[in-house]
Amino acid sequence: MSAVRENLTYEGFGRAVRELAQTIADDGYEPDVVLSIARGGVFVAGGLAYALDCKNIHLVNVEFYTGVGTTLEMPVMLAPVPNAIDFSNKKVLIADDVADTGKTLKLVHDFCLDHVAEVRSAVIYEKSHSLVKCEYVWKRTDDWINFPWSVLPPVHKSGEAPRENKEAL
Repeated sequence: MSAVRENLTYEGFGRAVRELAQTIADDGYEPDVVLSIARGGVFVAGGLAYALDCKNIHLVNVEFYTGVGTTLEMPVMLAPVPNAIDFSNKKVLIADDVADTGKTLKLVHDFCLDHVAEVRSAVIYEKSHSLVKCEYVWKRTDDWINFPWSVLPPVHKSGEAPRENKEAL
């Protein structure tokens, strides 16, 4: 992992999602479903769904990162897992914030593959070592990314000690 950090602001994120959506639209891809990989992909999926006028959004929870630069051996889908039948014969756009190792995207892509008409992926950032090469990428980098929603620790009730957060920076 590079010691250099890519810092994305909320304003920059808005610009990134809009430009990514324009790339998808210019390519002629009109998804029937935007499938968000939680948690970081939720923000991307919402922005893309609005920009692409797609009202059908689904969410899949995947656990992989346990901290900065530390992961489980393999990503795991957490309950509730979407019903693949909901994607039957649909064009699905998988949305996430970053394709780092690509293992999470591969898990979700493979989950969809046998059920959908077509599946493509869109991310804000893609790293050169990602197993998955996404069809739509806003920016390529090998730096660690500080996303605006994850740079600060979680909030807690005033006067109480914060819960231990294994993902805090």
